[in-house]
Amino acid sequence: MSETRVCQNCNSDFQIEPEDFKFYEKMQVPAPTFCPECRFQRRLMFRNERALYKDKCDLCGKDMISIFSPDKPFKVYCLPCWWSDNWDPLESGLDYDPDRNFFEQMKEVQLRTPFMCLINGYTTLINSDYVNHAGSLKNSYLVYNGDYGENIYYLEIFTNIKDSMDSTMLGESELCYGVINGTKLHKVFFSEDVRECHNVYFSKNMVGCSDCFGCINLKNKKYFIFNKPFSKEEYEKKLKELDINSYKSFLDLRKKTIEFWKTIPHKFIHERYNENVSGDYVYESKNAHNIYQGRYIEDGKFAQLITLPPVKDVYDYTEWGMGASRIIDSITAGLQADNIKFTFGAYDNVMNIEYCMYVISSSNMLGCINVRKKQYCILNKQYIKEEYEKLRAKIIEDLEKNPYIDSKSRIFKYGEFLPYDLAPYDYNESSANWYFPFSKEKITENSWRWHEEIASVYKPTMKLEDMPDSIHDVKDDIINEIFECVDCGKAWRVIKPEIDLLRRFDLPLPRKCPNCRYKERLSRINPPKLWDRTCAKCGKAIKTSYAPERPEIIYCSGCYQEEFI
Repeated sequence: MSETRVCQNCNSDFQIEPEDFKFYEKMQVPAPTFCPECRFQRRLMFRNERALYKDKCDLCGKDMISIFSPDKPFKVYCLPCWWSDNWDPLESGLDYDPDRNFFEQMKEVQLRTPFMCLINGYTTLINSDYVNHAGSLKNSYLVYNGDYGENIYYLEIFTNIKDSMDSTMLGESELCYGVINGTKLHKVFFSEDVRECHNVYFSKNMVGCSDCFGCINLKNKKYFIFNKPFSKEEYEKKLKELDINSYKSFLDLRKKTIEFWKTIPHKFIHERYNENVSGDYVYESKNAHNIYQGRYIEDGKFAQLITLPPVKDVYDYTEWGMGASRIIDSITAGLQADNIKFTFGAYDNVMNIEYCMYVISSSNMLGCINVRKKQYCILNKQYIKEEYEKLRAKIIEDLEKNPYIDSKSRIFKYGEFLPYDLAPYDYNESSANWYFPFSKEKITENSWRWHEEIASVYKPTMKLEDMPDSIHDVKDDIINEIFECVDCGKAWRVIKPEIDLLRRFDLPLPRKCPNCRYKERLSRINPPKLWDRTCAKCGKAIKTSYAPERPEIIYCSGCYQEEFI
């Protein structure tokens, strides 16, 4: 039987279903006391994807790019130093003190142990210094949360991509620009929810199409413009007349296509190749519910940002995959990760990990931070197996009797993810700020930290109105110029590989900085929340990430299939 509880953070009611209790029993953990949305938000507060800083390594003194602002109290090592044998992770170890709260002691370990400056598969990167939460890349720049790419720039949530830029949720594709949610694409530009397409521009919900412009809800079509068919010769003539190499034309066409899309019904969920799933942006999954941006999940619930198979038996799991099983309330775990609980950062053959941060190739770890190739450790101190198991049991018992209570009276016993106070980043530096943006006042009201940005020392050298309208008029020396973002006003510049790709695409230079371009893409992606609505055609009840006040016409699966497939 289901049970209704009240979230400790937002005070909203949430349900725990019978199958949820079965999973918690299987994982030998108590049921949560925070709602699914607040659990997701808290995990994201421990993850900094895009806030990068210049700093110096605390071991070798060399310059580095870091996800920790220089004012943070932590030691931070550059990647060559962190992955080297020049330091011992166990030097920061503590003896557990039963008279002190366990999480307070974890805070102390945080200050003693060195963090890595970026979260990367360091040995798998070639000429890809400015990337984060990424691996197996070559010649890549400012890409995040992805694996396997070459010559890619300003991407996030991707796998197996080549010669592409400014795209989000992209898989197995090449020569793409401005794509949101696409797989198996070749030469696709400023399109959304597309797969197996070629030479497609400004289109949405397309499957198996080629040579289409401004279209929506088409399958296996060729030479269409705004859903109208043309001959090959007519199509090519009209495409040339559209003058897409011009920024002015680009803006007009972008606005026109988005308005056109609103007049055509949309399916209530983004999904394909699934069996018994719910959520949004769910692909190739089975028995997976309340999933958001997830692929290859079997027997899971409340999972997000999962990109690589296989993934099985997971609850409240955010980011990665690639051999992930029996994971609960954890983030950034994968690459053969099994039985991971309440942890941030566990990967590369890890097992039986609880309440840890950045443990790699390790097993049987509790409360450890920045440890590699160890086993039977608690608070970065190593024990023999029998001592470890006895002390682990005592700590779990102590957490029940002496829980961590933060300044807002939120209680953290065993069975909850790490307390907010242990998050190494300030709220507006973390990934939480992208999915759950709050004002400074709201953040501080919740007793979370706010990071005050330092004004850039860089000043614009070229006004946006002086940028060439057409990519045909762009000269190579433009890489020496500094621009002011049309949205946020921050300084930014273009790089030579970016110009080379835009010339291949015959598309104009952007006017926004990379972060604002990402923000614009994110605004086009439905949020991680479901609303109760009815199908606009048959009236059937549906749960959808399209909020009721949005202008799109929303159909259930049956009506969408009947009309468009």
